[in-house]
Formats: sequence, C-alpha cells, structure tokens
Amino acid sequence: MTEGTPPKTRAVIFDMDGCLVDSEPLSLEAVAAEIRASGLPDVTATEVGGKYLGVSLSQIVRDVESRLGHPCPPGFTDRMEERLFASYSAGLPQIDGVEGLLAVLDKAGIAVAIASGASVRRLARTLDHAGLAGYFEGRRFSADQVRHGKPAPDVFLLAARELGVEPRHCAVLEDSPHGIRGAVAAGMRAVGFVGGSHLAGLRKEHAAILREAGADQVIDTLSQAFDALIPQEFQRGAR
Repeated sequence: MTEGTPPKTRAVIFDMDGCLVDSEPLSLEAVAAEIRASGLPDVTATEVGGKYLGVSLSQIVRDVESRLGHPCPPGFTDRMEERLFASYSAGLPQIDGVEGLLAVLDKAGIAVAIASGASVRRLARTLDHAGLAGYFEGRRFSADQVRHGKPAPDVFLLAARELGVEPRHCAVLEDSPHGIRGAVAAGMRAVGFVGGSHLAGLRKEHAAILREAGADQVIDTLSQAFDALIPQEFQRGAR
C-alpha cells in the first residue's frame, strides 16, 4: 500500500434509520409525542431531529428528565416504541437503492452490519417491516449492548469485533453528526448520508454539519455509496 492510500475496506457498517430505512420521520414524531406526553407539551419532531438525531433513547430520557426536573413516567421507551410500531402499519419504505447496494457489497466480498442507537427490539421490528432482516441476521448491533451510545465509539467497535474486521478496515454510512463522531472515534472512515426524507430542504446545511463532525465525504443517494465507501483502487472486479 502506497503512502496516502486508504486502508482496504473489508466491512461497511450502516446506521439504520435514515440510511437503510426511511423511518426517521416516524421515529422523530414518536419520540416527540412521548416527550410531550411526559410533560413538555411544546416539543416538535423538528426539534427532536435537530437535537437528538442519532442519540440513544436512554440519553434522550436523561435529558428530558433534566428539563422536567423529575423522572419521566415509567415505560417511556416502551411507549415510544409502541407509538412507532403502530405507525409502521401505513408502510415503511427502504431508502432507494438499498438492496442493490447490499448485493454489490456482497458480490465484492464486503461484510455488512448495522450499528444503531435503536433498541434490540426496534432493530428487529424495523428491519422486518422494511424487508431487510435477512441481510443482517446476527449482524445488527444496538446501543443497548454497549456501555455508551453514540457519539461514543462503543457500538461501532462491537460491530467490528463481531465481524472480525479491524476498525481501520471498516467504513461507516451515517446520517447524524453523533454517528459520524462515533465512527471517527472508532478509527473508521465515515461517510455522511443526507438522502433520507427527514432532511428534505435541509440537505446542504446537514451535509456541512456532517463534514464538520468528521465525515470523509457526504452523499445524497445510495447510487453514490459504493464509490464513497470503497476506495477506487480496491474496486477492480467488485461490481
């Protein structure tokens, strides 16, 4: 490997909401609704997205409790997830191009995994509803499984360890600055994604936020993802 050549990518680690599944608008509204029910009636999904995108629910609960000055009602997370799962009945679209990208990565011999701030239960239900569960059996990792959620590197390092791939050989696709920071802290190359519907009208501004957080580059469609995640010098014969 010549000086300046990036390490060969052997695994791609995805965030789930907003990168694989266009579920972020539903999850932001479910969180906002539960925060309102907990005693902060003016909270909106837009505010939740600006403040908490990519943050674990446990951290959100701690922040809400600080704002309230007392504990949230018991069962915050369970109720929020039930709100979210109920909204899935109207349909849960994949991000355009997901299955094609996963097929190309598989053909190239690139391992894939999910590292998410979502709970283990939510990961399973969301992937089932979106028709993506089979791609990530045994390779979906949650903030529930580590001590610290994003922006700490813990969940990314767990994914790399379980895949048997060194962090420097992992690339990460993330839509949140917390996730980008966590990936960089893990020693992985981070690519920002701004193609989710929750970022409509905000893509340029959010791309700048992701670059400031440490994204190597930012893309807005998954048709660009293979070239962004896999350095060109390692692509021969991969497609």
